[in-house]
Amino acid sequence: MLMMRIGMLTSGGDCQALNAAMRGVVKGLVENVDELEIYGFENGYKGLIYEQYRILTAADFSGILTKGGTILGSSRQPFKQMRVPDENGLDKVEAMKNTYRKLKLDCIVILGGNGTQKTANLLREEGLNVIHLPKTIDNDIYGTDVTFGFQSAINIATDAIDCIHTTAASHNRVFIVEVMGHKVGWLTLYAGIAGGADIILLPEIPYDINKVVEAIQKRSNAGKGFTILAVAEGAISKEDAELTKKAYKAKAASRKYPSVSYEIADQIKEICGVEVRVAVPGHTQRGGSPCPYDRVLCTRLGSAAAKAIMDEDYGYMIAMIDGRTKRVPLGEVAGKLKTVDPNGQMIKEAKRIGISFGD
Repeated sequence: MLMMRIGMLTSGGDCQALNAAMRGVVKGLVENVDELEIYGFENGYKGLIYEQYRILTAADFSGILTKGGTILGSSRQPFKQMRVPDENGLDKVEAMKNTYRKLKLDCIVILGGNGTQKTANLLREEGLNVIHLPKTIDNDIYGTDVTFGFQSAINIATDAIDCIHTTAASHNRVFIVEVMGHKVGWLTLYAGIAGGADIILLPEIPYDINKVVEAIQKRSNAGKGFTILAVAEGAISKEDAELTKKAYKAKAASRKYPSVSYEIADQIKEICGVEVRVAVPGHTQRGGSPCPYDRVLCTRLGSAAAKAIMDEDYGYMIAMIDGRTKRVPLGEVAGKLKTVDPNGQMIKEAKRIGISFGD
């Protein structure tokens, strides 16, 4: 008789398909083991640290394929702080290990992005059996072609740009749509192309405001009365990109604008004398029901994770590579970021059809 005892947690920012991924894991195990005990840790690593968990059954994972967010709750626990004792002097890493051993878990399934993955790898190094599932709307996890949540966020950001198109055309305005993404621009790139943005500004391609203005004026001279910019949260000017990390942080902290989009809007207005509006979809990009693509992706990743658990093959991220699920060693990918290549094929193709990247 095969009996398994697993832990599950979702950490970091939420996204649409976390529930779908957990469902895939549980269904894959329930169908193939005689007895399954599931310990759902609440609010990410916090639950593992402080023994805050619920004992769940397969029934708890029924009917959640289409439900956004996470039934376990989430929280951000910075990797840099994991080795720092809490306010009561508690060793967080030891506490997580103790919880794991106290509950006699066979493994723990961890769903999350880059920071979550680094802590998952730390737990692997500390001797725990870990399986990681790559979640983030940013699609910036190294070692997998795609992360779940990404396609759902593309759909929402694209819809925002689509909606802006009609009002921008009606009023002959310049519109900036600010898309999530501090360090990488995958979401802005895909949504910008899908939404027909004229200018796309990414963290990986520092922009020259004069080049941005040139692109706007070129459209105006061609008789096109409006321009739409898709701007990543982390878009950065060429001048700022040359600053040290410390100097840039200090400058950003003293910036009078709520975000870079508003600064760009002011600069365009000052140089061109045109009306500029900023639209920020914000956390709507993380919300709502997962799109069909993400539901399929999560079902496959969850099923593949269940197989790895049954094989007792731990220490892996379950990735999607060339349309196939694959076990990728956590030690090979943790801490690495997958960024947009400024000289990549997709950028070149976008430029070929007239999209400006402000460079």
